[in-house]
Amino acid sequence: MTVRKTDELTTKVAEHRTPTYEIEPIFLNRWSPRAYSEQPIDDETLFRIFEAARWAPSSYNLQPWRFIVAKSEEDRSKFLSFIFEGNVTWCKKAPVLAVLVSHTVNSNGEPNHKHAFDAGAAWGYLALQATQLGIYTHAMGGFDREKAREVLQLPAEYEPQIVISLGYYGDPQDLPEALRAREVPSTRRPLSEIVFEGQFGGKMKSL
Repeated sequence: MTVRKTDELTTKVAEHRTPTYEIEPIFLNRWSPRAYSEQPIDDETLFRIFEAARWAPSSYNLQPWRFIVAKSEEDRSKFLSFIFEGNVTWCKKAPVLAVLVSHTVNSNGEPNHKHAFDAGAAWGYLALQATQLGIYTHAMGGFDREKAREVLQLPAEYEPQIVISLGYYGDPQDLPEALRAREVPSTRRPLSEIVFEGQFGGKMKSL
């Protein structure tokens, strides 16, 4: 990634994201663009990203997350077959696609009610590590889960959660016109709307 593009992205984040309390910049710099470069991601970088996901916290250390990765043209075409067209229009340029699935049962064959929660933690670790390495990620819920299950030959006890695109940042002008205006880091609700004291809706005195 060029210095110019890095500076542009830093400015874009600063214009749209201002934390109320001081936090590490990586939490602000992680966002979900749609403009991708076709520049490939080398295996060393890709494995570092998944290594971070490997160390996510896990209920009973069951580690229910699994990642199915598509890098070749053939595999990426298979993935695009079950991603909804609205997402295909932009994610088709990403050099890597991955499907995050979670194991829904524990070692005794009983339901693991935390499988989706734990898979979400793994996605968060992955996204932050990718950001640190200059790779941008976008999690998509817009895909045909049953078709994905068939194409990926998922066993019955695994649940598809999201499709993830990974790649270097590209040119927003390559996006469909309707998406260009959305190519900015989103903001977040204030703490007063998500952190309560004592009971749901209870206002924290210091907020």
